[in-house]
Amino acid sequence: MKRRTVLLVEDERTISDALADRFRSEGYEVAQAFDGPSAVQTAEAFQPDVVVLDVMLPGFDGHEVCRRIQATRPVPVLMLTARDEEADVLVGLGVGADDYLTKPFRIREVVARVAALLRRVERASALSSQDAPADAEVLRVGDLEVDLAERRVRVAGGEVHLTRTEFDLLAVLAGEPGRVQSRERLLAEVWDWADAAGTRTVDSHVKAVRQKIGPERIRTVHGVGYALEAVR
Repeated sequence: MKRRTVLLVEDERTISDALADRFRSEGYEVAQAFDGPSAVQTAEAFQPDVVVLDVMLPGFDGHEVCRRIQATRPVPVLMLTARDEEADVLVGLGVGADDYLTKPFRIREVVARVAALLRRVERASALSSQDAPADAEVLRVGDLEVDLAERRVRVAGGEVHLTRTEFDLLAVLAGEPGRVQSRERLLAEVWDWADAAGTRTVDSHVKAVRQKIGPERIRTVHGVGYALEAVR
C-alpha cells in the first residue's frame, strides 16, 4: 500500500520538526518547506497527498502558496493561522484551503484533521467512480442547482466555483432543503469529525458559501445550525 504523503510548510523549525516526527510515526512520508517559494517548488516536485500550510511565511504568504498550488493540481490543504480573525480565515478558504486551525494547536489535532481530510478525498473519489442514479445527480433548490456527478454549482443558470469543502457542505444542505442541519451533523458529514470541537469551522465555511451563492439562501437557526432555502 502506498504511503500517504504530507507537505509541511511552516517557518518555525521547532514546530515543523515536531509535526514531521509525529506524521512519520503515523506512517506518512513527509517533506518540509520553510518559506513561500520553496513550498511551491516542493509541492510541484513532491506531489503531496495533503498540505499543512502556515499563513505567515517568508517570501510570500500561505494564501499565495495555496493559490499557486491549487492552480497547478488540486490538493487538500489544512491552513495554520496565528490569528483567528474572520477576514483572514475567509481569505484562506477563498483561495482553496479545506480546513484551518488556529495556533496554538495540539499536534495530535493536526494529525487528526489531516486524516479526516484524506478520508473525505478518498470517499469523494470512490463516489465519483460509481454511477449515480439519474434522479440523484442534480439537486435543485429554487434556482440553485448542485450537480453531484460533475461537482458543479449553478445559480440562475450561471456557474459558481466552490472549493471541495464548500461543495460538500452545500450538497448536504441541498439534500434536505428547508431542514435545519445541526453544526454537529455537518461536522460529521462534511469534515468526518466524531466530536463537536470545530463548530466555528462550520460557521466560517457557511459564510464563505454565502458570499458565493447569496446570503439569503442559507438560513441560520441560532444555537442549532443551518438550512438551505429556495429563493423565489
